[in-house]
Amino acid sequence: MSRKIQEAITVVDKLRALYNLQLIDSRIDEIRKFRRNVPMEIKSLEEELNKMKKNIEDIREDILSIKENIDKQNKNIKSSEKLIKKYEKQKDNVKNHKELYSLDKEIDYQKLEIQLSKKIIKELNIKINKRKDILEKKEDFLKKKEEHLFHKKKELKSILLENDKEEKILREKSLCFSKKVDNSLLQIYKKIRSGVKNGLAIAPVQRGAPLGSYLAITPQKYSELIQRNKLLIDEHSGRILIDSELAEEEEKKSLVFCSKIKK
Repeated sequence: MSRKIQEAITVVDKLRALYNLQLIDSRIDEIRKFRRNVPMEIKSLEEELNKMKKNIEDIREDILSIKENIDKQNKNIKSSEKLIKKYEKQKDNVKNHKELYSLDKEIDYQKLEIQLSKKIIKELNIKINKRKDILEKKEDFLKKKEEHLFHKKKELKSILLENDKEEKILREKSLCFSKKVDNSLLQIYKKIRSGVKNGLAIAPVQRGAPLGSYLAITPQKYSELIQRNKLLIDEHSGRILIDSELAEEEEKKSLVFCSKIKK
């Protein structure tokens, strides 16, 4: 086997190892991001529940206030009825028309007060019934939300346990692929990864441009890339380039591997 072929195989092996390392590290990134987001998701749901509980409590207090107002109006009616009886009794002992007129006027006034209180009570009863309907619906909705939160916590706990198991296996696999790459290249990979926003240090070239970039590489560089004779760096993003065909091969292997982990 010629030296040129040996070099080509070495570059391909390096690219395969690096891209597998990238796929594994990206999946670990996803797991860790998910783990960080779980408390925020739960907190958001709990805050939503607390707002709903506060709203329900406000409605209950509103209903209680309306009931107190109804009681007050009923007391006013009883008070007016007592006064009417009192004035009616006083009419039996009136000495002149002036006193009789004054008592009749007071009786009419108290009757109007009773009518007004009854009207207010009627309006308050309509209002309280509407508030009770709203309360019932909100309590039912709250119950469903609480059940959703309970199941969500249970579901997330199960996913986190599975993710912990998967991450442990992936870290071991990552270490295995790291050993297939010489230390200087591994450090370059780590440096690129830490310097890019999405942690992608290896970029498959699709339709003449690295994935996630609108800037195409030169035809000469693309020709060198598909020959797989040397490692190439994208001059714009600083990422290591890999041809899409080789990347696709490793992605298929990675999918098989990941499916086995989850079984």
